[in-house]
Amino acid sequence: MDRSSLGPAPVDTGKRLGVVQWATGNIGTGALRAVLGHPGLALTGVYAHSPEKAGQDAGDLCGLAPTGIKATHDIDEILSLGADCVLYMPRACDMDEVCRILASGANVVTTRGEFHHPPSMDKAIRERIEAACARGGTSIHSTGSSPGFITEAVPLVLASIQRRLDHLTIHEYADLSRRDSPGMLFDVMGFGSAPADFDEARLSHVRDSFGPSLRLLGDALGLPLDSVVASGEVATAPRPTTIAAGTLPPGTVAAQRMTVSGLRDGEELLRFQATWYCTTDLAPAWDIRPTGWHLSVEGDAPLDIDMRLAVPLERMASVTPGYTANRAVNAVPAVCASAPGIRTTVDLPGFTARLA
Repeated sequence: MDRSSLGPAPVDTGKRLGVVQWATGNIGTGALRAVLGHPGLALTGVYAHSPEKAGQDAGDLCGLAPTGIKATHDIDEILSLGADCVLYMPRACDMDEVCRILASGANVVTTRGEFHHPPSMDKAIRERIEAACARGGTSIHSTGSSPGFITEAVPLVLASIQRRLDHLTIHEYADLSRRDSPGMLFDVMGFGSAPADFDEARLSHVRDSFGPSLRLLGDALGLPLDSVVASGEVATAPRPTTIAAGTLPPGTVAAQRMTVSGLRDGEELLRFQATWYCTTDLAPAWDIRPTGWHLSVEGDAPLDIDMRLAVPLERMASVTPGYTANRAVNAVPAVCASAPGIRTTVDLPGFTARLA
């Protein structure tokens, strides 16, 4: 029977859904732990990108008791398991892999951001994915904490109390001072280096990551965006500053702020702004808040909301991957029950509000 003609099917709460964890990096390890503890899911396999992890028990890979399920580096072995869903969490998205998984009959929930807003996708890639979904009778859904939870689910709830939306801003704050990752902070992110023009490649990455999510939000509200633009700026340390990863010399980058703006009729309607910092002592001085999110809604029912991550800085690196992993794991039953195709936040069970 063609499931696409029936709409979303009810979730069978009496059946445990078979799940494969694809990749065991930072987020993937958190997802693996969550699957093993989920009463409605059953781990059927683990795909490891690193050949060195092949043969290791799933429990050993995520710090839990042995499960008897061994990781594999063989894609054919994974596809032969007949899983209901694959939690796809690699560092880079391989569309050939994704199409093979979907065509095999396994649904996909991914923390990759390529599928948040189907109309924003490259037309040829979108058609390939949709064709694979049709062959396998499967669905794919992108989600996570940011983008996802904070750029789609939360704003849609806040907008449900509005009848007129003038502007919505999402501020994200991340205190990195206790993150003992010199390679990431200094070599990749550029903290501790001389300030310079913001790298266009990084701006493109941020625009491509968060722009589709903002476009989805605009569409769901009946206020589609005309364009999405990105900008960035830095602040420096006025004096030598010691953090867990090392020391920031005076005059070097100590904070970064990247803004993605969704424009409608020539005006900014939606804004996502990420502020990542290693100290609050900055030049110039910035309005810095604890790690978490601050949302402001301007309209006929104004709102101002703080969402703080109630975690000590020393534990932040070990706890925060769960914010992304948990949302993906929680989405598995709804995605497995949905009609075939690329499914977004507004397609899955939940509340949305149209303002126009």
